Amino acid sequence: MPINDFHQPEVLLSKEMIHDRVLELARQISRAYDGVEPVYLLGVLRGSFIFIADLARELTVPRSVDFIALSSYETGTTSSGAVRLMLDVRTPLRGKHVLIVEDIVDTGYTLDYLLKTLRAREPASIKTCVLLQKPDRLQVPTTIDYLGFTIPDKWVVGYGLDYEDKFRALPYIGTVEP
Repeated sequence: MPINDFHQPEVLLSKEMIHDRVLELARQISRAYDGVEPVYLLGVLRGSFIFIADLARELTVPRSVDFIALSSYETGTTSSGAVRLMLDVRTPLRGKHVLIVEDIVDTGYTLDYLLKTLRAREPASIKTCVLLQKPDRLQVPTTIDYLGFTIPDKWVVGYGLDYEDKFRALPYIGTVEP
């Protein structure tokens, strides 16, 4: 049976659980970047847009926000492993303190590609903040500096994540069977 907008995904992480964890991540990041010139938050589109907005509002340190778009999924639910840059940042990263804000790491290919690409641009520092990680799917070793939740190997939607561009606006993270 195809998934449609009327199907309600099973709740994995409630709106309240996500809110509480984002507050804690913001506190950790604010402590780590206290005294550092603006943190350059770099959201990975499209899935991170809600997460980065909530995180940016809770930070107590100077910050700016930009976005980058990458893809390793052509169609369906399996990563091709080949990452493509779809949209680049607007400003040079040299000398900036970059914090990549990513919605999910499953295979690790996208984050690995992004870290290699951005390190070549000589930022002052580069760290990662990831809302969700699926350790059972990891193919490439990945360093996550700030992690929201570790989740099982299920397809998740909501809070910016989608299935065929559905469910992004859900206030919680739920599971679906594609």
